[in-house]
Amino acid sequence: MLRRPRSLLIRPELDDDPLHRTLLELRPTQQLHGLGVDRTSPAWEPVAELLHATGRDWDRRAHRVSVLAQGLPAVVSERWTADRPGDGDALVLRAFVQSGRASAEGHSAVRRAEQTCLDAAAACPEDPTPWLALLTLMHSCAMPVQDAVPVWTQAVTRAPWHRTAYHLMLRYLSPRGRGTVPDMMDFAWQAAFQAPHGSPVALLPVTARVELAAHRQARSERTEQSALDGLGENAHWSEPRSVQELDTALSRWFHAAAAPHAEAVVDLNVLAFALTRAHRPDEAALVFRRIGRHMTAHPWDLLPAPERTFRYWRDQTTRRRK
Repeated sequence: MLRRPRSLLIRPELDDDPLHRTLLELRPTQQLHGLGVDRTSPAWEPVAELLHATGRDWDRRAHRVSVLAQGLPAVVSERWTADRPGDGDALVLRAFVQSGRASAEGHSAVRRAEQTCLDAAAACPEDPTPWLALLTLMHSCAMPVQDAVPVWTQAVTRAPWHRTAYHLMLRYLSPRGRGTVPDMMDFAWQAAFQAPHGSPVALLPVTARVELAAHRQARSERTEQSALDGLGENAHWSEPRSVQELDTALSRWFHAAAAPHAEAVVDLNVLAFALTRAHRPDEAALVFRRIGRHMTAHPWDLLPAPERTFRYWRDQTTRRRK
């Protein structure tokens, strides 16, 4: 009997099951008229328990707070800070919620978000997460990169080689952000070269190259030169620098005996995407096996029919390895 293929799991919480359960518990359903109407405890209590259990795992804390801020109604963080005004976890979550929305709400909202970030930093002096919220706010408000660097430095001083901090700065330096291609690539190369063995920062140049491909694709769509740009696609992934970047990511991160980090699923999808573009199917097969069902929307959204394309490459490469 033919087995039905297992569905893909495409979700912002990635493979973090405790985070997934918290989101499910607190998401309003169609039967509820308001969040937590059938609860006897505060709606924010499961979030507080999750972040308390996260402890000083700054990498996972940043991932969880970011996903919670985007996935939960804003009333959760509002009630939490109202009930527990000095609670550091409550302030950190509130900082992320406000930073993600402030630029669309006007100048006063931006100032409130900035103050909440600073209050969270004061309440959690060893935590890099409030500074990541502030960096996100500055990026959304198009602040110059030279103003963002001191904020980024505050984060990485507290947590050296913090993956999220490096990815946020990469986004800032991207030509789709506040920077240029040379700025972005130089930052990624230097970071990967200096990163300790096993650090996901070793993958940063591959992420930067995917960002460069996204930038070129967006530019070609605006100028209707997609066919011309497509002629250079293979060169983009097979040039010597790209080969070196992939080799570094494989040897210094993928094959390293390092503990999995909170957003490893994202990095694995980026690496698998790049390896298929570079026509390295045997190595891609190993990455796909580690990914399993956990596809991420990006970078597969750079290709037509992302889910079908992901399945095609996963099945082709893994079948080839059998």
